[in-house]
Amino acid sequence: MSRRIARDSAYKLIFEYLFRKERDGFTLDIVCADSNITQADKNYIQTVYDGVIDHFDELVELISSCTTGFNPERIFRPDLAALLLAAYEMKYMDDIPMPVSVSEVLELVKSYSTEKSAAFVNGVLAGVYKKLEA
Repeated sequence: MSRRIARDSAYKLIFEYLFRKERDGFTLDIVCADSNITQADKNYIQTVYDGVIDHFDELVELISSCTTGFNPERIFRPDLAALLLAAYEMKYMDDIPMPVSVSEVLELVKSYSTEKSAAFVNGVLAGVYKKLEA
């Protein structure tokens, strides 16, 4: 499995979390039970999923600081899931270059969200990038 597919799985788990507001070990187990998933991919998925949950409020605050007139509760859930995933990678995963996180998340948004979402997510992540670089 590639990192792109693992990132897609982590994105879906984060999206589910936005509705349940609790960690779902059952869904995580189902995702990781796929025989095509390598141990490295399982580690990535679990690290990102747990990391977003553990740092949820902090990540939402970071995202909110980069939006103008958008309350986080009003951000389209597929976009918010992508923003959380990218913000976590950008802030906590030094082995992934920030531009790669942005690029990969934009591909997810193009697949799972609206036509205008990619521009919105890109703009917010540009702000996150600037804050983290400072």
